[in-house]
Amino acid sequence: MIKTKFALITLIVTLAVIMTVFLRSSNFSRVASVTDSQKVWWEVQSIDTVKYSRDIAREKANDVSFDLVIDKQVSLIAGTGATHIAIGTPYDAEFLPFMKRWVSTARKYGLKVWFRGNLAGWESWFGYPRISKEEHIEKTKEFILSNGELFEDGDVFSSCPECENGALGDPRLTGDVRGYRKFLIDEYKVTNDSFRKVGKNVRSNFIPMNGDVANLVMDKETTKALGGIVVIDHYVATPEGLAADVKKIAQRSGGRVVLGEFGAPIPDIHGNFSELEQYIWVQDSLERLSEVNDLIGVNYWVSFGGSTKLWNDDGSERIVVGVLETFFKPKMLTGKIVNQIQKPVEGAKVNVGIKTTITNENGEFTIPYLSNEAMLKVEKDGYFQSQIAVGAVKGQIILIRNPENFIFKIEKFFFNLFK
Repeated sequence: MIKTKFALITLIVTLAVIMTVFLRSSNFSRVASVTDSQKVWWEVQSIDTVKYSRDIAREKANDVSFDLVIDKQVSLIAGTGATHIAIGTPYDAEFLPFMKRWVSTARKYGLKVWFRGNLAGWESWFGYPRISKEEHIEKTKEFILSNGELFEDGDVFSSCPECENGALGDPRLTGDVRGYRKFLIDEYKVTNDSFRKVGKNVRSNFIPMNGDVANLVMDKETTKALGGIVVIDHYVATPEGLAADVKKIAQRSGGRVVLGEFGAPIPDIHGNFSELEQYIWVQDSLERLSEVNDLIGVNYWVSFGGSTKLWNDDGSERIVVGVLETFFKPKMLTGKIVNQIQKPVEGAKVNVGIKTTITNENGEFTIPYLSNEAMLKVEKDGYFQSQIAVGAVKGQIILIRNPENFIFKIEKFFFNLFK
């Protein structure tokens, strides 16, 4: 009996040694897969072109040379690391050729499109007569079903940006909060169904509204009916106030938030900024927003032509562009988690700020980060937690087993013996 037990222990130890040698000698060079959503900080990173894609849509409708302007602006936006370009062209037939020029150029530079136009009659753009709620729903449906080729999977479609400015009326003034909610939900159902019919995976629950309107309208029930998304066009005096308002709306609505418009300076709110002051304000804002877990998208307003512009009229870059690039194109950290005997730790949770990923079977991970001073935290059941500054990571991070079971102690003994 004693000999049998000794033989069994010898066999276990031998197998442990063989496994240790095998694991140490194996080549774990395969890199952890990284999805597109992991390569960016926010799911939607957009820059708005409304001053050129909407405001002069009729004026430039037959100006072929304007394609050069479109190309230049779209290429600059793509260079920032934006995932989307916001195009404000109206959805009426008159403006469709002009819209297609913007959309085709966006595709050329690999951008998804955030359609942030509307039917011109909703707010009487370009002299169009006002349309009713019922007309708006029906005509928006017709626009989607008739132009399926215009859209791509991953696009965003806003059927009625700041709906409170049209026939529906501002619920803060009309008091008809219930009617406002119903219209938004009805439009979402129709647009969502229409995109399914044309076979495109387009998010049509991005319905931008004034932040104060959102506070009034977007309760938990309404937010859930709209797919859990709240989009606010929001301008406030301070970066602190902007981040605080996003958190408040997320908490009240129970949803995730998208900044449909933000930027500085708005003269009535911020005064007139110098380039440096604009840079500082936007940088402070994005730093605070990057730490808000419930914020999934931002659309900077505006690219050209407004007080918040990123580029001057001659195409020269303002220094604030560099701030957007820092956040739109985050650095990527690739590493490997192992235990004390160099075995990969699969399924470890790796966290930097609001970003989290899980190690693959080889213990490898890739995660975005914004600063070398950011803290990377690694957690796994059966191990002590590890924290280290991103800038101090040199390939491998060792997690310490807790507790060490009998087999691990044997493995560690022979690992230390033969290393």
